[in-house]
Amino acid sequence: MLYHLHEFQHAILGPTRLWADAVRTAFSHPWMPAAYTSLGRTITAGAELLERTTRRYAKPQFDLPTTRIDGQDVAIKEVVVYQKPFCELLHFQRQTDRRDPRILVVAPMSGHYATLLRGTVETLLPDHDVYITDWVDGCEVPLSDGPFSLDDYIDYVIELLHFLGADTHVLAVCQPSVPVLAAVSLMAANNDPRQPSSLTIMGGPIDTRINPTKVNQVATSKPMSWFENSVVQQVPFIHPGRGRKVYPGFLQLQGFMSLNPERHVGEHLKLFHNMVKGDGDSAEKHREFYDEYLAVMDLPAEYYLQTIKSVFQDHDLPEGKMTSRGRKIDPSLIQHTALMTIEGEKDDITGVGQTEAAHRLCSSLPESMRKHYLAEKVGHYGVFNGRRWREVIYPNVREFIRTHDKLTVLADEAHKLHDKGGVGEPVRRLREVLPA
Repeated sequence: MLYHLHEFQHAILGPTRLWADAVRTAFSHPWMPAAYTSLGRTITAGAELLERTTRRYAKPQFDLPTTRIDGQDVAIKEVVVYQKPFCELLHFQRQTDRRDPRILVVAPMSGHYATLLRGTVETLLPDHDVYITDWVDGCEVPLSDGPFSLDDYIDYVIELLHFLGADTHVLAVCQPSVPVLAAVSLMAANNDPRQPSSLTIMGGPIDTRINPTKVNQVATSKPMSWFENSVVQQVPFIHPGRGRKVYPGFLQLQGFMSLNPERHVGEHLKLFHNMVKGDGDSAEKHREFYDEYLAVMDLPAEYYLQTIKSVFQDHDLPEGKMTSRGRKIDPSLIQHTALMTIEGEKDDITGVGQTEAAHRLCSSLPESMRKHYLAEKVGHYGVFNGRRWREVIYPNVREFIRTHDKLTVLADEAHKLHDKGGVGEPVRRLREVLPA
């Protein structure tokens, strides 16, 4: 019922949005004399603020047309190369013959779209062949496509790694850390030849018993019955996923903003004042951030509820109790996938130590195949976005991946032998895996 009321409210406010947008357009038009006055800018700012606070934000685009490799601009083509009901595998095809480590970025399925990792992908592109999981809004998936649970998430990851093939590297950002580690564990248990070469976990809730944050406390403060009855809703008839039970994006957004309401109100007031002052650059930065932040998607109820119970309430993975479709999840079986964990010192979503706990679980890995990095003065989003990510954290990730990339290692060995006038085993193995 709550979802239906939300849709009804959105429809009722439709004329108001149209009116506000018309006023904004009229009073900001360069032929309108009032546009150059303080009063005109005030009317424009008020109208835009009204329209923005009542609109539904569409799924953003990655909009990464080029990258820069060896000082040259290289075109990027975004192609969906694999498709499932709840996920599309997006490949950022670089228009170059250069061979770099192949990396699968597993984006969070936690309310925001995969485009939240635009900065992550943009930084990776010059040195990697990048793929990303582009999760589908739950309200867009028909009931006939079946449910989507945490078990399905794990199966999806394994299926995508099978599609990409051996010597793929995985980077899991926040929420997918548990299902991705579970997937790699199952592949190790089956001695799967397509186990990833490395796994990098960034700000992931592997063990939320350690330094619990406000987010963790919310997940444990109420019984499962409360989540089932209070936040799970049915998708209204106007969407393709009509009748599907979901955790609606608009409820998630309320939860996000309630963690720091003063900041969000202040940012919108700043937008108003910057527009009145004519500070277009600052206003545009606000629009770019909030166009992304306010674009949210519905989560399938099965996945959401199973995650709350298994990851945050029962701590199944760190306590050795996690299973998937009757299969025991045992990270200690991982022996061929190098592990890197990254945490932000000031992360208020995933507490320090929660991600590093993965090393304790992956007990069979030698020290040469593991690394932990604590980013000083970095919050949750700074772990994978922004200047500190680009300049401080990413160089460590790049070095770790190349150290454990089989083709890179073989190529380095072959080059060394070539310089000495030899050929040897590395060249023979390279010829087996690379085209002529």
